[in-house]
Amino acid sequence: MPGKFVFKLEKVLEFRMQAEEQAAMALAEARQLHQDQKKAVFAIEEQIVAHRKHKYESLDADSMWLWRQYDEALKTDLQSAHNRLKQLALNLQKSRAEAVKKSKERKLLEKLKENQAKKYYEEERLKEQKEYDEMATLRFKPKNF
Repeated sequence: MPGKFVFKLEKVLEFRMQAEEQAAMALAEARQLHQDQKKAVFAIEEQIVAHRKHKYESLDADSMWLWRQYDEALKTDLQSAHNRLKQLALNLQKSRAEAVKKSKERKLLEKLKENQAKKYYEEERLKEQKEYDEMATLRFKPKNF
């Protein structure tokens, strides 16, 4: 009966599993931040549309100045929001790449473990078969003619 297989790199595998989980959590966080920023950009765009619906021709000079200042502030906010969205998209892409990398590293080590286990159990099976063959040879008593 074969003994239990012991993978010598089990701690490394556990570490890689933990690193993969952390990368997955970072990816989820990056995805959430990206989605939130998309919503913020959309909200600012809606504010701009709503603001520009107001007719500014009938406004006096002071109100016209305020209208333009607010319009400029919204454009600046929109530009900043778009820049932030681009940064978060890059961060999301990096997080995704890191998660894929960590997953590949873990899978590689798991494949190594699987191959070593197969080899170990095959060797154990061959040893056991050899022992049975030796016992059968020793017990064999030829019949005299």
